[in-house]
This record gives sequence, structure tokens and C-alpha cells, in this order.
Amino acid sequence: MNCYAHNRHWSDQFLPEIKRIIGTHILRAAPDPLDHFQATDLVMLDARDMRIAARVRRYGYAERYPHQFTIRAKVPSGAETELSKIVNGNGDWLFYGHAGPDGQSLNSWQLIDLRAFRAALIRHGSNGTFIRMGDKQNPDGTCFKWFDTRSFPQCPPLVLARG
Repeated sequence: MNCYAHNRHWSDQFLPEIKRIIGTHILRAAPDPLDHFQATDLVMLDARDMRIAARVRRYGYAERYPHQFTIRAKVPSGAETELSKIVNGNGDWLFYGHAGPDGQSLNSWQLIDLRAFRAALIRHGSNGTFIRMGDKQNPDGTCFKWFDTRSFPQCPPLVLARG
């Protein structure tokens, strides 16, 4: 099994739990008139198509880097990466989680608003706010850009929810 397939298989095990968590943030109880007259109990927070990226890091990183999230910035093949796709306007939210000690459950997570992320990148340095970020290269040639959530502007909020 190649590296991508192996990592994808590992991360896909978390999708049911990620869907359960995200559902609590996009579904709301319907107002009484909709419940009474239209058989509607739940409504989506945003009625448009939502694109949600999901990344789960292996156990141990949450303790070492509690205020950090990473996005793949370069791969040896030269293929377009998540960072490029996000900067180019794709994606609405990023679910960023950390596996628990068993490697099969989520230990902690945060839901990141990618529109706020892009806005902060555009304004980086221009309004006196500087995002703390850096680069990390793995032995396999994959590179990631890390970002410190504490360095982002308060408005619009970057982190929508944590758990």
C-alpha cells in the first residue's frame, strides 16, 4: 500500500466521529413556525453547500503543539497541496483533530473557519497583526506550514469551536 493510501485509510476511520461533531455545529432547532406548519425540526446553519476539510494528526502532537495547526504545503510529486487549494478559495471549514492514545479515537479537535484564515493571510502585517507561522519538512519530502491560532486576529474568529 502506498503512503497516501495508508494515511488515507488511517484518517478515514475518524470520519464518522468528525461528521457527528460537525453536525452539532451546522444543525439548529427549527423555529416554532417551521416546526408547526412545515414538519421541520432541524435547519442547517448555512443553507448553501459547505466544503469541510478534515485533518487528524497522530497521538502526541496535541500536547507538543497545543495552539498549532498544520496544512500540507508541498509534496515531492509537485501536485497541488491543501494549502494552495485553501489559499485559492476552496473550503469553508477545516476540522483539525488529534488522535487519542489508542490511535482510533479523537482526543481533541478544533473547527477552523477558512474564510477567516484567508482574511488573516491577506491582512498579515498590514494592520499590525502578524501571524506566527513556519515551515516543517518531513523526511519523505512532504512539507507543512504551521500556524499558531493565538496569533490570528479576534475578528473574524478563526476557531469556531473546540472539543
